[in-house]
Amino acid sequence: MEKNKKSIYLANPLGFTEAGRHFLHEKLIPTIEDLGYTVINPFEEISKEEVEEAKASDFKEREENLKELDRGMGESNRKSIENCDIVIAVLEGSDVDSGTAAEVGYATGIGKKIIGYRSDFRLSSENIGTEINLQVQYFIEKSGGRIFDSLDELRSFLTRCSTEGN
Repeated sequence: MEKNKKSIYLANPLGFTEAGRHFLHEKLIPTIEDLGYTVINPFEEISKEEVEEAKASDFKEREENLKELDRGMGESNRKSIENCDIVIAVLEGSDVDSGTAAEVGYATGIGKKIIGYRSDFRLSSENIGTEINLQVQYFIEKSGGRIFDSLDELRSFLTRCSTEGN
């Protein structure tokens, strides 16, 4: 990571599906990188080969291997959140992904600014007072961030952040 480049941790569930990976790598990451940010994508912290290697054994050994791998991924994500400048949380779906929600909570607790991205137009909140789960939205707003519903809005906000030094 370049010394003067701000880094963004990308809390997201997009790496789990083919369509999500396509959007992540073809649209979202390039949009952020084009603005001069370094993107930390947790799905790149571990290789498919490492996962397959952990699975390639009998059941009991596989269980232990995967527990160890999972702990390592959690630790890596924690360190990445601690070391980034901003967290962008992808909030797509009928409910916020539980891992993304946990990352939002942790990032808020350590004082990181969190920006939400949600292009999904379905209702996903307890009532019309919020866009998503009220607690997740609260933490995003408490951090000084907000939720954007288009890449153009997100791009404009990140451009302002990079020029204002936020």
